[in-house]
Amino acid sequence: MSECAMARRRGAAVMLALELLLLTVGVGVARGTDGVGEESAGRTPVASLLGPDFVDIGSVRSGSDTTAPSGARVGSYTWDCGRNDDGHRNTANVVTAPGYPGQAHHVHDYVGNVSTDVGSTPERLASAATTCRNGDRSTYYWPVLRTVPAAAGGAGHDGHEGEIQVPAAVTLTFTGNPSGNVVAMPARLDGTVGDAVAVTNGGTHAAATWTCSSTPDRRTTAYPVCPAGDRVLRVFDFPSCWDGRRLDSETHRAHLVFPARDGSCPHGTFPVPRLRLTLAYDLPPGVRFRIDAFDGQRNSPLTDHAFFLNLMPEPVMARVVACLNAGQTCQDSGRR
Repeated sequence: MSECAMARRRGAAVMLALELLLLTVGVGVARGTDGVGEESAGRTPVASLLGPDFVDIGSVRSGSDTTAPSGARVGSYTWDCGRNDDGHRNTANVVTAPGYPGQAHHVHDYVGNVSTDVGSTPERLASAATTCRNGDRSTYYWPVLRTVPAAAGGAGHDGHEGEIQVPAAVTLTFTGNPSGNVVAMPARLDGTVGDAVAVTNGGTHAAATWTCSSTPDRRTTAYPVCPAGDRVLRVFDFPSCWDGRRLDSETHRAHLVFPARDGSCPHGTFPVPRLRLTLAYDLPPGVRFRIDAFDGQRNSPLTDHAFFLNLMPEPVMARVVACLNAGQTCQDSGRR
């Protein structure tokens, strides 16, 4: 690229940032009420300038972030697996397509098992090192998030460019079941949340959840425009009702399904620890961003998704189950 072209792109980025800053100051952050994930009529100028996939978080109605009945004892267990600051990324998917390289424009971020790649097998993963301080060798992964270049979207741009953003924080938390005790996850159980092809697949399995760090009760399926100083959050709540037999299934969903709103599991399934994976990003106010997506999905926020393959050692899983069933709040800082 010529120096003139680079200068034009830098100039365009600066002008966009200034325009967004002025709009943010002039508009402020509105606050809505009642209802989960519903945007009020009329999008703010900031969100409109960024594009149709963005929404001001202040226009998203608030709602409760729990389905636990009043008085239910639901424990939690949180552990540290880092934030992938070592750059473990690739296009593999050991849950849906083990042994096959993925499309080059759909890159995954990982925490946990450091060896996860296209050649991974459960046996190989079980003996590998991990980024988790408690010795958890499971692999947890999701599509990377990129900031959008100023010139993206024009001729010669395929929608897959942009600088990958390292999460500022990755939080892994297991919670119990409000309807009864949980049982241990078996080794090699895998889990899927969301749908990478939700745009063309009708959205049935879409589970994208976006919000901001100061407004966790305002959840949306759009890219959120957050107040200055806030972090953009991606939240993945995995299914937690296991059929007691299979570690995987043809759809990668039927063996591990979601509970009812009151936490109860469907007949013939058993509650296991419910995983919530939360990704936090420090992004400049007004910057465009998007997740990696397959062709035809328009980099839609609706296609956000994540996976895990459970390889947590039995003694660690036993600690998890004991903590949750006792209704305790546990922070595992690295006991082995």
